[in-house]
Amino acid sequence: MTDWHRRAGLLTVVVLLAAPIGLAARPASAEPEAKPAPERLPPLEVRIDPKDVDIEGGELSLSMSRPASRVTLKVLGLSGAVLAEVEQSFEGAPAGSKLLVRWSVASAGAGDSAPADAVARIEVFAYDMNDYYKGIALTPWSFQIPHEDVVFETDSAVIRPSEADKLVKSLARINAELPRARHLGTVTLFVVAHTDTVGRNDYNLELSTRRAQAIARWFRAQGVKIPIAYDGVGEGALLVKTADEIDEARNRRADYMLGLEPPRFKGTGLTPAWKRL
Repeated sequence: MTDWHRRAGLLTVVVLLAAPIGLAARPASAEPEAKPAPERLPPLEVRIDPKDVDIEGGELSLSMSRPASRVTLKVLGLSGAVLAEVEQSFEGAPAGSKLLVRWSVASAGAGDSAPADAVARIEVFAYDMNDYYKGIALTPWSFQIPHEDVVFETDSAVIRPSEADKLVKSLARINAELPRARHLGTVTLFVVAHTDTVGRNDYNLELSTRRAQAIARWFRAQGVKIPIAYDGVGEGALLVKTADEIDEARNRRADYMLGLEPPRFKGTGLTPAWKRL
């Protein structure tokens, strides 16, 4: 996240004028008329919590350290195209107020689940009532790699040779997607593994972490040079909600994601403890 802050439109111009003929100029020894000193304010603070950014819903919330005048927002796609541009007035909303800004991005054709150009960058400029502003750039782009899950033997984190072809196909998808996003910054491959609810929670957490690490190491060994982060969350983010001790194959899975910022699990509030290779 990048930020800038300054006063908008603040320009000091010094103009020297000669006294018109027939008018007495002020004697050099005379004191100038007193003028009030310009108000000096501390830097404007703007806060955006990642959980308050809803890309799919087209909205985000922010707060400012002084009464708010307006917020401008520009949404850029992965191609660099401007997908949306809005300005919203807040007419002196008190400092600390939650300021909601919405935008609309056209979707792709019927049946597509993603916008025609994925949202890659959001530029936000927040202005106070004195026309001071601060700019923040968000890079929420991420890409979830479609894949077939590796099947591990019971209580094992070893990738069997018969499962390697699944990872080869995933690697091809990663290599195809990376060139489209490199201009955004440092892209990381995130690997997170899950279990079902059979067994102790602490054991499932440890087992899923070892499996995520095994997959991450496989990608590194195959030449993936970008940063790789992994974690296991055990039963913490079930795809299918079940009671305890339920054998549910759809919950025994892994996610592979490319992104500039760590992904979040919607609906669970789960934040993995990412580990770097």
